[in-house]
Amino acid sequence: MNTEVTITTLKNLSVDVSYGYTESASEKKVGPRFLRITDIQNGSVNWASVPYCVIDEAKLSKYLLEPGDIVVARTGNSTGENYLYKGSEPTVYASYLIRFRIDTRKADPMYVWYNMRSDKWWLFVNGAKTGSAQAGANAKVLGGFELRLPNLQVQRKVASILRTLDDKIQLNRQMNQTLEAMAQALFKSWFVDFDPVIDNALAAGNEIPEPLQARAEKRQALGDQRKPLPPEIQSLFPDRFVFTEEMGWVPEGWSVSCVGDEFDVTMGQSPPGDTYNTEGNGSPFFQGRADFGFRYPSNRVYCTHPKRMARKDDTLVSVRAPVGDANIAYEDCAIGRGVAAVRHKSGCSSYSYYSILQLSEYFKVYEGEGTVFGSINQKGFNSLPAIKAPLPVLTQFRKIAKELDLKISVNSVQLRNLGSMRDTLLPKLLSGELRIPDAEKQIAEVL
Repeated sequence: MNTEVTITTLKNLSVDVSYGYTESASEKKVGPRFLRITDIQNGSVNWASVPYCVIDEAKLSKYLLEPGDIVVARTGNSTGENYLYKGSEPTVYASYLIRFRIDTRKADPMYVWYNMRSDKWWLFVNGAKTGSAQAGANAKVLGGFELRLPNLQVQRKVASILRTLDDKIQLNRQMNQTLEAMAQALFKSWFVDFDPVIDNALAAGNEIPEPLQARAEKRQALGDQRKPLPPEIQSLFPDRFVFTEEMGWVPEGWSVSCVGDEFDVTMGQSPPGDTYNTEGNGSPFFQGRADFGFRYPSNRVYCTHPKRMARKDDTLVSVRAPVGDANIAYEDCAIGRGVAAVRHKSGCSSYSYYSILQLSEYFKVYEGEGTVFGSINQKGFNSLPAIKAPLPVLTQFRKIAKELDLKISVNSVQLRNLGSMRDTLLPKLLSGELRIPDAEKQIAEVL
């Protein structure tokens, strides 16, 4: 086997380096998908949210992505963020992205891409950024990134090992997204759409308020496909609605309250700057939306002298733009000025989390407030409307949601462990420090 290793650059491995297409995005399917900087997060893309664009046939071939193409953000705080296109449906890339099309006779695109997910890449990008107002880097600069290039067989082996971990990570993420959707659907059905109350009202022949009639018709149209709740749970819901000034029609016996009366809200306060560290000393510290991930935040920094703390299972809410994004604290943690900790007075963490998600329309009011960016203070937060459901209903919701929450939590722990292993193996495999058989053995022990 040829064991020669060369040092080369991203540009030298590319048969084409091009800037993207300038056009407005559209939610309507007016053409191919339109991949933008904002669609790429941590090397991944949620294709369900990627918009479309109009493009002439004459231009399509120039900007159409092919499997193995690597697109890189060239401006703003996202400079250097990148994605390996694997091919799903026709997609063109936007103007603030640069496409590197790898010469597959020289290099494996996935191997090259993993080099662009390494600390070495991010150090290179940070050193290459230019511009005082909005940092960025052009194609020539980014194309100068140097990487270690073994023979193609070794490249493919290294990429395969890392992809095995990434595939498992992606599978766990998809499982979590499915579980999360199930829990959100349950909350919406009970506490927003009031499906059990509508079903009881239909069964009793009671009048359905006009704003809820469309929902009632959908319930009726389901017929036998509609899965009824167990009788002992269904009986917890009333069969009539009453009108309220604050939230319109709500179930009889329920009432409209406010966040401050139903939840305990702790607004964050940033500790002194000299108490931060990245070595793991003190409490995990979360400052705002940038620290949030899927359901749980990531540890970016620690604090030895926190001012305000959130407890395990509290809902963490961003209170500065964007206002209203939410995560759950998986351990006690310190919170800065961009975060509030929320806990329902019943202690039901699931209800707290999904209630915050459902308050998104009210949070939008605050997006344009504040002298520099949108924000919400404790008075505004406490005054937001909240529906007050009977404790037996909350108790039943907690029992059902708890099973989903536990599965998500277990998957999330495994995700963190797998991510940590990938981040540990990645530089060692790329540098040749770790032998391929040893890496394969480590992965086999955890999968």
